[in-house]
Amino acid sequence: MILVTGATGFVGGVLVRRLAADPSFNGVVAAVRRKAEALPEGVAQVLVGDLLPVTDWRTSLQGVCAVVHCAARVHVMQDDADEPLQAYREVNVSGTLNLARQAAHAGVRRFVFVSSIKVNGESTQPGHAFTADDVPAPLDPYGVSKFEAELGLREIELQTGMEVVIVRPPLVYGPGVKANFAAMMRWVARGIPLPLGATQNARSMVALGNLVDLLVTCVKHPAAAGQTLLVSDGEDVSTTELLRRTAQSMGKKAFLLPIPAFVLEWGAALLGKRAVAQRLCGSLQLDINKTRQLLDWTPPVSLDEGLRRAAEGFSQ
Repeated sequence: MILVTGATGFVGGVLVRRLAADPSFNGVVAAVRRKAEALPEGVAQVLVGDLLPVTDWRTSLQGVCAVVHCAARVHVMQDDADEPLQAYREVNVSGTLNLARQAAHAGVRRFVFVSSIKVNGESTQPGHAFTADDVPAPLDPYGVSKFEAELGLREIELQTGMEVVIVRPPLVYGPGVKANFAAMMRWVARGIPLPLGATQNARSMVALGNLVDLLVTCVKHPAAAGQTLLVSDGEDVSTTELLRRTAQSMGKKAFLLPIPAFVLEWGAALLGKRAVAQRLCGSLQLDINKTRQLLDWTPPVSLDEGLRRAAEGFSQ
C-alpha cells in the first residue's frame, strides 16, 4: 500500500486519485487532518490531525510499503507568524522527520518527499538553470525549512536503509490553483491592462499532471532511490508569453503594456514590493535532464495543455 500525506490538498488529492486508478498498487491510504467526504473508491482514510513532531502515524503506516509526503506548511508571500522560520521548522522539519522515523521503523521501503526549488535559491541568470546537484542556497524561511528536512531525511536514510527520493518542483499550476497564479488568471479574465508586455525573463513551472506523474514514477522506479530530482514542464517562458498563452487558454485576449522590466522593478522597490517584481521580471529556470535520463521520464503534459486544464478549473 501507498500512504499519501496531504491527501486532500492541491497535489495530494490528484495523486491519490491517480494511485487509486493504478492496478500496480495494492491500495492507497489517505492521511488527512479532518474527515474527507470525497475520496476515490477503495482509498482508506486515516485521521492523523496536524503534521507535528508528536503526531502518531502508527495506524496509518500499517502494511504501507511507500510514503509520498505532500503535506507541509506552505509558502506564502506575507507570513503573519511571529517567528516564521520556527513555524515552518515545526511542521516541515520536525513533523516530516517524525513521520520518516516512524515510517522506517514500520518497514516502509521508500519515502518520496515533495520539497521545493526554493532549496536551490530564488532566481537564476538567463541560460544558467538550476540543477539537482547544485549547492543549495535557500533564502527564505520556507526554503530553509525544506532544505533542513532534506538533510534530516538523508540522515534517516543512512541510519535505517529506507530509500528517500526528494523532488523539488517550481510553481505548480492546474485546476484549482490558488495564490499568485489564480490572481494572474483573474486579471486576464477581467481584461485588466497589465504592465508586463516587455519582460524577457525565463521561468520554469510544472503542470499538476506532470508533478503527479513524476511522483508516481518515483514510487515505482528502482533508479529513483536515494536521488534528488527537479521537475518542470520542460519549457520555459517569459512572464509576457505566459500571460498571452494563459489568455489564449481562457479564450481571452491579454492586454499587456510594454513597460521595461527595470521600470517595474524600480517602482516595486519604492512600494516595498521588490519580491513581487522579482517573481514577475526575474528568471527561475530548472534543468530536468537528470530526471529525464535517470528515470526515462518525459513530462506527459505540455505547457499549453496544462494551461488549458487550469483554465477549465478556473472560477472567478
